[in-house]
Amino acid sequence: MNISLEQLLESRDARAKHQQDLLSAWPGHTLICLTVQFPGPRKRTEKSLVVGGAGLAALLDKFGSVTHFTQVKDLVSGYEAYLLVPLPAALVKRLCCEIEDTHPLGRLMDIDVLETGHLLDRASIGLPPRRCLLCDKEVRYCMRAKTHSQDELLAKINEMVSKFCQK
Repeated sequence: MNISLEQLLESRDARAKHQQDLLSAWPGHTLICLTVQFPGPRKRTEKSLVVGGAGLAALLDKFGSVTHFTQVKDLVSGYEAYLLVPLPAALVKRLCCEIEDTHPLGRLMDIDVLETGHLLDRASIGLPPRRCLLCDKEVRYCMRAKTHSQDELLAKINEMVSKFCQK
Protein backbone atom coordinates (compact mmCIF):
# COMPACT_ATOMS: atom_id res chain seq x y z
CA MET A 1 0.00 0.00 0.00
CA ASN A 2 1.32 3.42 -0.94
CA ILE A 3 1.41 6.21 1.61
CA SER A 4 1.01 9.91 1.00
CA LEU A 5 3.53 12.55 1.97
CA GLU A 6 1.10 13.66 4.68
CA GLN A 7 0.95 10.12 6.11
CA LEU A 8 4.75 9.89 6.02
CA LEU A 9 5.11 13.18 7.90
CA GLU A 10 2.46 12.12 10.44
CA SER A 11 4.33 8.84 11.01
CA ARG A 12 7.58 10.75 11.64
CA ASP A 13 5.82 12.99 14.16
CA ALA A 14 4.27 9.97 15.88
CA ARG A 15 7.68 8.22 15.99
CA ALA A 16 9.33 11.31 17.51
CA LYS A 17 6.62 11.52 20.17
CA HIS A 18 6.93 7.80 20.93
CA GLN A 19 10.70 8.19 21.25
CA GLN A 20 10.30 11.02 23.77
CA ASP A 21 7.67 9.03 25.69
CA LEU A 22 10.03 6.05 25.93
CA LEU A 23 12.94 8.20 27.07
CA SER A 24 10.73 9.80 29.72
CA ALA A 25 9.53 6.41 30.94
CA TRP A 26 13.06 4.97 31.09
CA PRO A 27 15.32 7.67 32.60
CA GLY A 28 19.03 7.00 32.34
CA HIS A 29 18.59 4.75 29.31
CA THR A 30 19.70 5.18 25.71
CA LEU A 31 17.07 4.60 23.02
CA ILE A 32 17.81 2.81 19.78
CA CYS A 33 15.29 3.29 16.98
CA LEU A 34 15.59 1.19 13.82
CA THR A 35 13.76 2.11 10.64
CA VAL A 36 14.17 0.84 7.09
CA GLN A 37 15.23 3.11 4.23
CA PHE A 38 13.14 2.46 1.12
CA PRO A 39 12.58 5.06 -1.60
CA GLY A 40 9.14 5.83 -2.94
CA PRO A 41 5.61 5.79 -1.54
CA ARG A 42 5.54 2.08 -0.60
CA LYS A 43 7.37 1.67 2.71
CA ARG A 44 6.04 -1.69 3.93
CA THR A 45 7.04 -4.50 1.59
CA GLU A 46 8.25 -8.06 1.92
CA LYS A 47 11.79 -6.81 1.36
CA SER A 48 11.51 -4.00 3.93
CA LEU A 49 10.36 -6.57 6.49
CA VAL A 50 13.43 -8.71 5.70
CA VAL A 51 15.66 -5.68 6.27
CA GLY A 52 13.84 -4.76 9.48
CA GLY A 53 14.06 -8.29 10.83
CA ALA A 54 17.75 -8.52 9.97
CA GLY A 55 18.36 -5.16 11.64
CA LEU A 56 16.54 -6.20 14.81
CA ALA A 57 18.50 -9.48 14.89
CA ALA A 58 21.78 -7.55 14.56
CA LEU A 59 20.76 -5.15 17.34
CA LEU A 60 19.73 -8.00 19.64
CA ASP A 61 23.03 -9.73 18.89
CA LYS A 62 24.90 -6.60 20.05
CA PHE A 63 22.63 -5.45 22.88
CA GLY A 64 20.29 -8.33 23.72
CA SER A 65 21.93 -9.20 27.02
CA VAL A 66 21.50 -5.65 28.35
CA THR A 67 18.29 -4.60 26.59
CA HIS A 68 15.60 -3.59 29.09
CA PHE A 69 12.80 -2.98 26.56
CA THR A 70 12.15 -4.05 22.96
CA GLN A 71 9.21 -3.09 20.77
CA VAL A 72 8.52 -3.71 17.08
CA LYS A 73 5.95 -1.83 15.01
CA ASP A 74 4.91 -3.15 11.60
CA LEU A 75 3.20 -0.10 10.12
CA VAL A 76 2.04 0.92 6.66
CA SER A 77 4.66 3.69 6.98
CA GLY A 78 7.35 1.05 7.52
CA TYR A 79 9.06 -1.17 10.03
CA GLU A 80 10.14 0.36 13.34
CA ALA A 81 11.98 -1.26 16.25
CA TYR A 82 12.78 0.32 19.61
CA LEU A 83 15.31 -0.88 22.18
CA LEU A 84 16.25 0.72 25.49
CA VAL A 85 19.67 -0.01 26.93
CA PRO A 86 21.47 1.24 30.07
CA LEU A 87 24.66 2.16 28.18
CA PRO A 88 26.33 5.46 27.25
CA ALA A 89 24.79 6.90 24.09
CA ALA A 90 28.14 7.47 22.34
CA LEU A 91 29.09 3.80 22.76
CA VAL A 92 25.67 2.69 21.54
CA LYS A 93 25.91 4.99 18.50
CA ARG A 94 29.35 3.63 17.61
CA LEU A 95 28.06 0.02 17.77
CA CYS A 96 24.96 0.91 15.74
CA CYS A 97 27.07 2.61 13.07
CA GLU A 98 29.16 -0.56 12.94
CA ILE A 99 25.99 -2.47 12.05
CA GLU A 100 25.00 0.11 9.42
CA ASP A 101 28.50 -0.03 7.91
CA THR A 102 29.23 -3.78 8.02
CA HIS A 103 25.95 -5.73 7.88
CA PRO A 104 25.05 -6.89 4.33
CA LEU A 105 21.79 -4.91 4.61
CA GLY A 106 23.14 -2.20 6.90
CA ARG A 107 22.99 0.45 4.20
CA LEU A 108 19.22 0.01 4.14
CA MET A 109 18.89 0.49 7.90
CA ASP A 110 18.61 3.78 9.70
CA ILE A 111 19.56 3.21 13.31
CA ASP A 112 19.02 6.32 15.39
CA VAL A 113 20.41 6.64 18.90
CA LEU A 114 18.79 9.08 21.30
CA GLU A 115 19.40 10.17 24.81
CA THR A 116 17.26 12.59 26.75
CA GLY A 117 17.19 15.82 24.84
CA HIS A 118 18.90 14.88 21.59
CA LEU A 119 19.71 12.55 18.73
CA LEU A 120 23.33 11.53 18.25
CA ASP A 121 24.63 11.70 14.70
CA ARG A 122 27.66 10.09 13.08
CA ALA A 123 29.67 13.32 13.30
CA SER A 124 29.21 13.43 17.09
CA ILE A 125 31.33 10.28 17.39
CA GLY A 126 33.86 11.25 14.71
CA LEU A 127 32.46 9.22 11.80
CA PRO A 128 31.96 10.49 8.26
CA PRO A 129 28.50 10.80 6.69
CA ARG A 130 26.94 7.76 5.05
CA ARG A 131 27.61 7.13 1.37
CA CYS A 132 25.12 6.59 -1.44
CA LEU A 133 24.12 3.03 -2.37
CA LEU A 134 25.02 3.62 -6.00
CA CYS A 135 27.98 5.98 -5.99
CA ASP A 136 30.59 7.29 -3.57
CA LYS A 137 28.95 10.65 -2.87
CA GLU A 138 27.35 11.52 0.46
CA VAL A 139 23.85 10.08 0.57
CA ARG A 140 22.39 13.49 1.52
CA TYR A 141 23.82 14.99 -1.68
CA CYS A 142 22.31 12.31 -3.92
CA MET A 143 18.95 12.52 -2.14
CA ARG A 144 18.70 16.30 -2.50
CA ALA A 145 19.95 16.34 -6.08
CA LYS A 146 17.86 13.27 -7.01
CA THR A 147 20.98 11.90 -8.68
CA HIS A 148 19.54 8.39 -9.05
CA SER A 149 16.10 7.27 -10.11
CA GLN A 150 13.78 5.38 -7.79
CA ASP A 151 14.01 2.41 -10.20
CA GLU A 152 17.82 2.36 -9.94
CA LEU A 153 17.67 2.45 -6.14
CA LEU A 154 14.97 -0.24 -5.94
CA ALA A 155 16.95 -2.47 -8.30
CA LYS A 156 20.00 -2.20 -6.03
CA ILE A 157 17.87 -2.83 -2.93
CA ASN A 158 16.27 -5.89 -4.55
CA GLU A 159 19.72 -7.22 -5.45
CA MET A 160 21.00 -6.69 -1.88
CA VAL A 161 17.99 -8.34 -0.22
CA SER A 162 17.96 -11.25 -2.66
CA LYS A 163 21.67 -11.89 -2.08
CA PHE A 164 21.14 -11.73 1.69
CA CYS A 165 18.21 -14.17 1.56
CA GLN A 166 20.25 -16.68 -0.47
CA LYS A 167 22.71 -17.11 2.42
